[in-house]
Amino acid sequence: MSSAAIEQSLKVEQSKPAKTLWTKHLRLLGLTVVAIVILFWRDGLAMLDAWWNVSTYNHCLLIAPIIIWLVQQRRDELVKITPTIWAPGLLWVGIAAGGWLLGEAAGVSFARQLGLVMMLQGAVITLLGPKVARGLIFPLFYSFFLVPFGEEFVPFLQTVTAKMSMIFLGWANIPAFIDGVFISTPTGYFEVAEACSGVKFLIAMVAYGALVSNLCFQSWQRRTAFMIAAIAVPILANGIRAFGTIYIAHHTTTDFATGFDHIFYGWFFFAFVLALVMAIGWPFFDRKIEEPMIDGEAIEQRTSVPSKLTPKVAMILIAGIIAAPVLWTSALAAQSSPVPDKIVLPTIAGWERIDYQPRFDWKPRFDGANHQLLGRYRNAPSGAEVDLAIAVYDRQEDGREIVGYGQGAFDPGSEWSWSRNLPAPASGKAIQITAPGPVVRDVQTFYRVGDKLTGSGSTVKIETLKSKLLGGNQQAVAILISAEKVDEAGPTANMAAFREALGPIDKLADEMAGLR
Repeated sequence: MSSAAIEQSLKVEQSKPAKTLWTKHLRLLGLTVVAIVILFWRDGLAMLDAWWNVSTYNHCLLIAPIIIWLVQQRRDELVKITPTIWAPGLLWVGIAAGGWLLGEAAGVSFARQLGLVMMLQGAVITLLGPKVARGLIFPLFYSFFLVPFGEEFVPFLQTVTAKMSMIFLGWANIPAFIDGVFISTPTGYFEVAEACSGVKFLIAMVAYGALVSNLCFQSWQRRTAFMIAAIAVPILANGIRAFGTIYIAHHTTTDFATGFDHIFYGWFFFAFVLALVMAIGWPFFDRKIEEPMIDGEAIEQRTSVPSKLTPKVAMILIAGIIAAPVLWTSALAAQSSPVPDKIVLPTIAGWERIDYQPRFDWKPRFDGANHQLLGRYRNAPSGAEVDLAIAVYDRQEDGREIVGYGQGAFDPGSEWSWSRNLPAPASGKAIQITAPGPVVRDVQTFYRVGDKLTGSGSTVKIETLKSKLLGGNQQAVAILISAEKVDEAGPTANMAAFREALGPIDKLADEMAGLR
């Protein structure tokens, strides 16, 4: 037998134990992944629903296949690494479980879904070891893009787009006036709506930019510069898009500009932007196509602290860590938090109840509330009219959060749109919303959770979290005071007078929840 044949035979014999070891660890990992997915199936299903039904997150449908492809890219080098059980990986599982618990308690779906993804990451780190995790560092990082996020940036991006449009309109010598996210020109009245904020393309570009940065660059400086371009260029392009629509409308008609925007910009403009970002980065690519993504032999030679955990003990610990938050929240959910069977709008001195006849139909959105009331009051001496809305929850849970996307002063699916934030009253928040007409309405919102009266969604989440983790009153109440703008002065003074006549809002909220 030749020396080459003997050497090949030895390599085959040496690879058998490594292959057996990989098979063993991958089986443990597969069992753990299945257990996690089954235990947290609601969050997994919610993610799938968002990917499929929410256009902002349609790109997430590609993330899982991309991760599989990224792992496949590294396969030949990964097999050179010896998988091990690694106890410190349990810390990541614990952080993930704690994050899920906080998300479940506060009613934050993002935190629950992020916790689910991190638990899966922690299982990989624990059951395959630090060396394999090092080889999979980018696929593990890229899995964060499975979590739907970004809708919270919509108001900010709407404002940025509107302000950029105003700058470009000034350069084009087109007279324009801006009111929040609404722009008036001699041609018409334009809204930088949520769909025009550019958030969909921006989120997808961030995911795409991260992928290209890993595949095409080695230098961290070049990666950072490319990511900045992947964020900045789409934001700038969206401002140009909004300006272009108004510019075309100014020189033609609004209907023509709208149709042109949907066809040209929707299908071609952002494809051009994607190509532009790639063209900017192309000359600076510094990774060769045939170059392996990782060096398995170099990673294998790195020293690491051996773990004394056996596979059986590791599996038991993982099971205990991921089950603990589910058991804890289930126990607290069994606590009773009743609300009255029936509630009515209060009688307010100096104000009489009248038929609710708005100029444009308005109703706050509070999905899953036990009670919702809406009525209109008139002050006899002044003739001022103010609306009062109340929503009462006996407890908050998945799909029944008092604060969340789409919940609150207006339904994003309606024809009402956020226009601007207004100076907030004490312990509340205020916004201006606009409907076709235009009909402008100011809305002041107050939330009562536990013993806290606030207008902050973050404070609501924190107070909800405290009550769910530590026990206490689970009831939550939203009180909204609103009025239409009927003159240049606006309804601020009338709403302030109504709020003063209404009395302490925390007392009213507690009465509505049956706590007084």
